Amino acid sequence: MKTRLQKVIADAGLASRREAERWIAEGRVKVNGNVVTKMGTTVDPFLDEIRARGKLIPRPQGRVFILLNKPANFLTTMGEDERGRKTVMDLIKNIPARVFPVGRLDYNTQGALLLSSDGTLSKKLLDPKYKVPRTYLVKVRGVPDEKTLRRLRRGVGLDNQSTMPLEAEVDRVSGKNSFVKIKMFEGKNRHVKRICEVIGHPVIRLKRTHFGSLSLVGLPLGAYRFLAPREIKSLELLVAKEPEEGKRTLRRSMARSKRLQAKP
Repeated sequence: MKTRLQKVIADAGLASRREAERWIAEGRVKVNGNVVTKMGTTVDPFLDEIRARGKLIPRPQGRVFILLNKPANFLTTMGEDERGRKTVMDLIKNIPARVFPVGRLDYNTQGALLLSSDGTLSKKLLDPKYKVPRTYLVKVRGVPDEKTLRRLRRGVGLDNQSTMPLEAEVDRVSGKNSFVKIKMFEGKNRHVKRICEVIGHPVIRLKRTHFGSLSLVGLPLGAYRFLAPREIKSLELLVAKEPEEGKRTLRRSMARSKRLQAKP
């Protein structure tokens, strides 16, 4: 995928984006041996040879991480759909590694979807004990009151188990309905939709706005971008060690699940 030249230089850690723009304007950047001075020039960091102030910017190697702004009506799957529906892989082109979705978003859900070639890190990012946050903006029927939100925050029963505690607040009201911001630390099948049904506020529309600290700012619907090294590092730091609080939360969740199962 083509990326603005100044961003490639900044992501390589050689300069800030503004300083990289100055280098380009001063004719101190070459792409494939040619001096580039035009602002807004796009390059392929995997294919193009880029030099800034004489220093070669290494091409990305090894692991690949991609953030996709998934549109609705795309399946999160690697294979072809038997019914001929489009998949997220139809949106990812010319990737120099085999990537796969980290978790999933439902067919009619849109928003931040991480794809990676690193299976080990991906598995950790999905493990609830690390409490990697996923943030959603959810349009629901009605307006949940504070008592209902407190119930949601504590965790509700799904499949004879209690969900982990989460963060929830009404973002804004729209007529008879509302938008609720939910930050959760685990992911079950149709998780957000099911917990909203439990509290009596069915989902009308669902969008994931963040995965960890990764956001959709500047990323159009249906587009994707490669993560910068510092963003990959931020993901690694989220799962660098098993947090004690995560252990306590899991123990509380398991205890509550046992109580739910014991009820007639």
